[in-house]
Amino acid sequence: MGFADVLDSGKFIITAEVSPPRGTDLSGVLAESHQLQGLVDAVNVTDNQRAMMRMSPMVLCHRLEEAGFTTIMHITCRDRNRLALQSDLLAAHALGIRNVLAMSGDYPTMGDQPSAKPVFDLDSVQLLQMIEKMNNGLDFQDEPIDGPTSLCAGAVANPGARPLALQLLKLNKKVSAKARFIQTQAVFDAEVFHEFADVMKSTGIPLIAGIIPLKSARSARFMNEKIPGVTIPEDDMRRMEAASDPVSEGLEIAAETIARIRQHCRGIHIMPVGGQGNTRRLLEMCGLD
Repeated sequence: MGFADVLDSGKFIITAEVSPPRGTDLSGVLAESHQLQGLVDAVNVTDNQRAMMRMSPMVLCHRLEEAGFTTIMHITCRDRNRLALQSDLLAAHALGIRNVLAMSGDYPTMGDQPSAKPVFDLDSVQLLQMIEKMNNGLDFQDEPIDGPTSLCAGAVANPGARPLALQLLKLNKKVSAKARFIQTQAVFDAEVFHEFADVMKSTGIPLIAGIIPLKSARSARFMNEKIPGVTIPEDDMRRMEAASDPVSEGLEIAAETIARIRQHCRGIHIMPVGGQGNTRRLLEMCGLD
């Protein structure tokens, strides 16, 4: 079953995220990904996440598809103009990749090569419009291409961003541009997410909530300070500071969050810090294994 079929099925969706290596050796991330076998509906592969240089996600998606996984390839407007975006989408389709997540991308100043020039020839809405044109056999200039794509495109959202009216305006543009699903930034505050999900209902688009199991008080502080759109409540910070086993405490917090938001979303997207080693344990805690 392809990911588009999963979206249409009505089932509770589980996706998880891996990152390509910062070098040529894929063995580590392939081993990490195999821990997700049978647990998830799709594996997201990041694209120079947080503006940190990594291998192209296309290669890892291709290898994972060959191994039987359904993948969602992230593609950002930060690093490519419209020519490169179209080239990469055609290449990804030719390699069997059928799902993409259209993103603007974090600014290079936040990453490991801060003097890199950002591109942003298009924004994420225009990227979604481009994908829809290519699915209809046209390039961005409305000229025919030799064979249409059949890409299922998703978009991202930040449930913590306010005002909500502005969030809804942006999301409606993405839905009009044929986004098939939304994956969100990490959710820690269930009440904030409920507000966002209630507003989102009018779009009718599947909402998949981002989940980051906290690993330590130090990493929680780092995320609060350095990762845009992530806000960890003070109660959770105090629990992590006091925990004798921070990894288990972080999993408990994640499981409690999933329980509180589960009725307000179509699925969850697991984005662990440091690998997928505890994803099976987390899903077991939630009764989702």
